[in-house]
Amino acid sequence: MTPSVPPEPASRARINLEWLLRLRWGLLLGQAVVIAVAAYGLELALPVPVLAGLLGLEAATNLAVRAWLGRARVSEGTLGKLMLWDTLVLTGLLALSGGTHNPFTTLYLVNVALGTVLLPARWMWSLLGFTLAAFGSLFVLQDVDIAPGLSRPDHAALMRLHLSGMWVAFAVAAGFIVYFVQRVTRALEEREQELAQARVQHARREKVASLATLAAGAAHELSTPLSTIAVVSKEVERALTTAGTSEAVREDLRLIRQQVDRCRDVLVQMSADAGQTTGEAFHPMPLGRLVGDALAELSGVERVRVELPSELTQSQVQGPPRALARVVRGLVKNALQASAPARPVELRVVAGRGSVRLEVRDGGAGMPAEILARAGEPFFTTKAPGEGMGLGLFLARTLAEQLGGALELRSTPGQGTVASLALPLGAPGVAPPPQEARP
Repeated sequence: MTPSVPPEPASRARINLEWLLRLRWGLLLGQAVVIAVAAYGLELALPVPVLAGLLGLEAATNLAVRAWLGRARVSEGTLGKLMLWDTLVLTGLLALSGGTHNPFTTLYLVNVALGTVLLPARWMWSLLGFTLAAFGSLFVLQDVDIAPGLSRPDHAALMRLHLSGMWVAFAVAAGFIVYFVQRVTRALEEREQELAQARVQHARREKVASLATLAAGAAHELSTPLSTIAVVSKEVERALTTAGTSEAVREDLRLIRQQVDRCRDVLVQMSADAGQTTGEAFHPMPLGRLVGDALAELSGVERVRVELPSELTQSQVQGPPRALARVVRGLVKNALQASAPARPVELRVVAGRGSVRLEVRDGGAGMPAEILARAGEPFFTTKAPGEGMGLGLFLARTLAEQLGGALELRSTPGQGTVASLALPLGAPGVAPPPQEARP
């Protein structure tokens, strides 16, 4: 899996535009409610048909942009022009409902706050300048008498009405800004988590690649001297047998040959463990075949109790078949080694939502929290020498994450351990990169 690449500017602009259209519907609804309350609740003399026409024009703009969105390329300029249009419509609404006396002039700040995050610098400064000019134009436009029942000298009544409107306008503007900033903050946190996860996965892939290179190099460099030691020890054993040397000496030579074979097996195992996860092609694999291949070459398979629902037998996961089988085999082998000889091991296949979990439960002593926290680190193992190199869980977790799944270990001292391997059903071999975070 390659590290996720941030989307192109056009793609980011499309995402931001889709989000802005949803927010504009909310603003449009809020404006309609305020006009209705002012005209029919407070009985202010507002040109309701004209204001309704402006709101209808704003709704038509939303619908037109939504229809156009699926056919055209969206740029940052598209966002900028739409926000300039919003400023112009807001200016018209304010000019027809009190001008500078309208406390809802604070809504200009909402548009400026949106532009600060969504637009590049040149468009942002243009929007700010246009907003200042639009606000300033209200001073020269003819104010509409929105309260004909109140005489001009009745400044106290007018002031109370204005202050009440300022409170409502502040609440609306502050609510939109808080909502917007909170969404942006959450999007940034999600993006940081995605980037951190991508960095961890990239580091693990680098470790796997380094391990494969190390194993291949070691196997290549050590194959000749190991073969030479094996041949020479065999010849020496024959010569000593002819010369009638004691059995103890010949037993030492046989031990040397056994250790040479052991070194070869270790190199082969390292090459297989590391190499299969990096070089094997991805293919669809039925779960029934995966379980069968995993248990086919396993010692102690008679102790494994398999629970595979018949409806999941033909369900497929996609990945490197041999590496997947080796991962499941390694989890079952770990469970067999952790359990007493008379205790069975459970292998359960459980369907999830668009995924499947292969759970391996042993009957061992379990792991304390400090050991469980380190389980899965490369070359960390609690097994006896010769029984493992501490790579199985590391490679299993790496492969699972590469396929878009996960490996989870749950253990309680005295109650055994459960290894849960989650894999997506019918998912592509490489997990898709995280989507662009949305405000």
